[in-house]
Amino acid sequence: MYIVTGGAGFIGSNIIRGLNNVGVDDILAVDNLKRSDKFTNLADCKISDYADKREFRDALEKDHFSFSNIDAILHQGACSDTLETDGQYMMDNNYAYSKILLEQALKNKIPFIYASSAAVYGRSSVFKEQPEHESPINIYGYSKYLFDQYVRKTLAQAESAVVGLRYFNVYGPRETHKGKMSSVALQFYQQLKSAQTIQLFEGTDERQDGEQKRDFIFVADAVNVNLFFLNAPSVKGIFNVGTGNGQSFNQIADCLIELEGRGEKTYIPFPESLRNKYQSFTQADISALRAVGYAASFLSVEEGVQLYYQYLNQTPLN
Repeated sequence: MYIVTGGAGFIGSNIIRGLNNVGVDDILAVDNLKRSDKFTNLADCKISDYADKREFRDALEKDHFSFSNIDAILHQGACSDTLETDGQYMMDNNYAYSKILLEQALKNKIPFIYASSAAVYGRSSVFKEQPEHESPINIYGYSKYLFDQYVRKTLAQAESAVVGLRYFNVYGPRETHKGKMSSVALQFYQQLKSAQTIQLFEGTDERQDGEQKRDFIFVADAVNVNLFFLNAPSVKGIFNVGTGNGQSFNQIADCLIELEGRGEKTYIPFPESLRNKYQSFTQADISALRAVGYAASFLSVEEGVQLYYQYLNQTPLN
């Protein structure tokens, strides 16, 4: 059995579908469905069981959960709201919970693949998995950064695989529930459909209007990286998960306008509240990922946005 935490979330539910596509359906999905709209992400997935995150964590802390038939843990559950200001909640949810799960994985010698984030790099201009380039600028990034440091201390003694995946800007199906934290691809699509106008930020950090760049990665590519590490049980470490190519917000907007056959862009003032708290440029260095044998190509913004546009037109509520 595979455990997928955050199983009803964006990346977690896509991982479950990815496992289903390779014939795996013995899956325990762990999540918090207090916001019940997320259930739609699991409705078309094949799982063997579901566990509430609070009950699951309680069982872990009391050592009441049996890992005897667990093949691997894919820990995707986290609060990913970069604007969250409740540091106590963020550190408990993202850091303390992750430590508990990692310790159980190590004790039971179960492969552990978890979601880290490019947010650990903050405003760095170098995106390589080394401490000197890591400087988070919000509590979300810090929660991920601190767990990465905790993991690094365990790697030499770990008798099973421990892999951290630093996701860059992931976009694609099953993210509608994320609201304001959904990808710009989804937000731009919604703006285009509702008002035929896409709003982008004016220039900042010496970049022209809409020319802030991120490493945008289609969710199917992120899933493929997870499946690769499931089949590489001897690998340990922290790896960037991006395309290796930063592309601009303008490029996403232009793709959507071309696909829609109508619409325009407008530029709005950059929010003062985000100054010095915003990544105007990210671009994953994926040399470490390539070095451990991941050879598959990644979709460009133009390719991924087209697939996503087609999906959204067919299933607008998912």
